[in-house]
Amino acid sequence: MSAELLESQTYLPEEREQLATVASFLEAHHSKTGELPQRRYFLAGADEHDQIEVPEALHRVLVQAVAALTAGRAITISPTVSKLTTQQAADLLGVSRPTVVRLIDAGELACERIGNRRKVLLRDLLEYRETRRQRQYDLIADTSDELSDDEDPTVVAERLKRIRKERAEKKRRAADL
Repeated sequence: MSAELLESQTYLPEEREQLATVASFLEAHHSKTGELPQRRYFLAGADEHDQIEVPEALHRVLVQAVAALTAGRAITISPTVSKLTTQQAADLLGVSRPTVVRLIDAGELACERIGNRRKVLLRDLLEYRETRRQRQYDLIADTSDELSDDEDPTVVAERLKRIRKERAEKKRRAADL
């Protein structure tokens, strides 16, 4: 395998007509309900029997790349190692390195210790990020309320204050357990 393939590459949108055809095919594929119990994805070559099955994860990469290029955006594919330093993990989460260390020490984020260094598995980090994102969405949902245009802002503010207070009380009770 060429060393060039392991470096970050940026692809610019071109041949929009062909991309539109691929995007249309991918959209139709996703909307169609098939008889097969599981979806299978293939890359096809020029010859009739020239094809290879690809994993679903690779198919999702293709779908995302086509969508971005069709929208006129450039894409960058950047291969990365599966074990990250705490700084790399922090960069991916958008937090500081000491925050990642605190997450590891608190047992919220798994790591491997190699001597006195910590290595975070990319899979664990992505799982933590998704869990954290879901908690944030749940918190937003828990602390929100339906509004109508004709409601008095002071009544709405009081209702939101009560919701936040109830949420804080729940959090305190959970911490006491």
